[in-house]
Amino acid sequence: MEKLYCRTELSPLTNKMQQYILHNDEFVTSNQPILNAGNRGFKYGDGLFETMRMCGGRLQFAAQHADRLHAGMKALKMDGSTLLDEYFLKQKTTELCKKNKLKENVRFRLSIYRSGEGLYTPDSNKSGYLLEASPLPDDHYEFNKKGLIIDVYDELTKPVNKLSNHKTSNSLLYVMAGLYKKQHRLDDAFILNQHGFLCESISSNIFVVYDQKVYTPALSEGCVAGVMRNVVMNMAKLNGIEVIEAQINPEILKAAEEVFVTNAISGIRWVMGYGRKRYFNEITKILSVKLNQL
Repeated sequence: MEKLYCRTELSPLTNKMQQYILHNDEFVTSNQPILNAGNRGFKYGDGLFETMRMCGGRLQFAAQHADRLHAGMKALKMDGSTLLDEYFLKQKTTELCKKNKLKENVRFRLSIYRSGEGLYTPDSNKSGYLLEASPLPDDHYEFNKKGLIIDVYDELTKPVNKLSNHKTSNSLLYVMAGLYKKQHRLDDAFILNQHGFLCESISSNIFVVYDQKVYTPALSEGCVAGVMRNVVMNMAKLNGIEVIEAQINPEILKAAEEVFVTNAISGIRWVMGYGRKRYFNEITKILSVKLNQL
């Protein structure tokens, strides 16, 4: 039987506008099951994802997201990365916004999975994708008025290997860190790498300001190669703020002047406290203003 998804309708159960996702170039209602039991992303975490933001109708840093997506698919030996370029990201996000009648400020998640069958060894390296969209309230990166309260999560550590810098679908470490955050009523938790040094937070990269210099864990420390991380590093250098990629002992958090975290959705968020330690946000505020001027 042919399936048609040609217009947005009111849901008979909620009386709300029906929302759609985009699955392999086909619009599907967001409440419709689309993955079968053999899906490799579901069974093995065999995939990766991108989170992206649209501000004022413009997809932010599309080229950087496309480059990271291409690198991740290449690392996982998945086919089709050349098709998922900057043009693809801009086109598909615009189409989904139009379908869902979303305005100009939107959050997207693009999930990529290996579509072949097989057990641990895949029969094919072909890929499939799923694009989701949800509205955001602001047309800019809002600086958090209330600073974050954080702690270091050390029950599990992140291994450092060739896949560490990519946003793969293997997310149990972040889930467990999220449970720790919830249990201890924190705003975020910092994750250590296998050597005991700072790596990243649950969903962001880490920056530490010490002696008027900005430090961030080097990619060799196993952190995700964040798009916003790269944007902020380049922006800081252009504005005369020294940024040093380094191996960072978590003890520096007790002496740092400022700490902030970055990701593609929230931009820059300042950390107010770690235990009894309290931080300023002077440099963090400057960078936040500069980010919204890009």
